[in-house]
Amino acid sequence: MDFAFKDECQAAQQAGFETYLINADALDEGAFDKAVRHFPQRDNNEIALYRGWMVNTESYRALYEALSRRRYVLMNNPDEYRHAHHLPESYSVIRDNTPKTVWTTRGPTFERSELMALLAPFGDVPIIVKDFVKSQKYHWKEACFIPSAQDAEAVSRVTARFVELQGDDLTGGLVFREFVELAPLTTHSKSGMPLTKEFRMFVLYGKPLLTIEYWEEGEYCDEAPPQNLFGDVAAKVQSRFFTMDVARCTNGRWIIIELGDAQVAGIPERLHPKDFYEALAARFC
Repeated sequence: MDFAFKDECQAAQQAGFETYLINADALDEGAFDKAVRHFPQRDNNEIALYRGWMVNTESYRALYEALSRRRYVLMNNPDEYRHAHHLPESYSVIRDNTPKTVWTTRGPTFERSELMALLAPFGDVPIIVKDFVKSQKYHWKEACFIPSAQDAEAVSRVTARFVELQGDDLTGGLVFREFVELAPLTTHSKSGMPLTKEFRMFVLYGKPLLTIEYWEEGEYCDEAPPQNLFGDVAAKVQSRFFTMDVARCTNGRWIIIELGDAQVAGIPERLHPKDFYEALAARFC
């Protein structure tokens, strides 16, 4: 068992869930039927929840199909996984409540002139760079934050470093987002990245399940998002189980940072796995 998920596995069992291990080596090798060989064959379809490291959309589809052959139906189908996992897929749903965003499917092969044309709508504002799924936020100054979208040298330098650090894990292409001033929390003790008052909301079947402080460092002083924040947006997300990361701007407005597939989203340090799985069990009863 991957040590990172040991506490989750125990918490799931204590909450009444059956748990089965996926062979991570086989998963990485693309041997998906071998990866799920510990799952007993079922006579009828049963809903299953994957909790593990992120996988690309192609691997998720193959895993979904391998489990289906044993009559397990993952909580989110492959289209739902992609919808919440890739920012460009869900951007139309959250557009009015999230920072301005543009993207290109040209990743490692980007041209400076093409990027500057893509970034023209931002004007002179600061931006961040990421791919369709992840950023290099722990390398904030060198591979994430760009002080001005009009600074071609900075755009090229930071983007190139981001691409270098992502390596083969670069997913989809390049995404650029307007940097928005959020309510400050503290400075990350290791990376020096400015931390802000962000929260992770787990949403199941369009309804909030749990909301927890995102960062383990800093004092939130009991601040929390308003009840049912962005409930109208959550109802439109094409996923059964997803995360919605939210934060409050310095002007008081709440925004959506991004969505994620809740099966591969991390449980923040401030939320004990026991509370997570008990909340899931209560919803399924």
